[in-house]
Amino acid sequence: MSICPKNKSSKGHRDQRRANWKMDTMNLVKCPKCGSLMLPHRVCLNCGTYNKKEIIAAD
Repeated sequence: MSICPKNKSSKGHRDQRRANWKMDTMNLVKCPKCGSLMLPHRVCLNCGTYNKKEIIAAD
């Protein structure tokens, strides 16, 4: 037996299922050292620190 829908899905039911495929805004947090906005769990591009340790040498 194959998987087949028993009845036709209406356009409303089809579009409700697809309604949640939208872009979300990026979650930004403040860097604890310099205060600039950055992505969480990433190295800060402004000061080069992660988890209060210097990872990239600051310019």
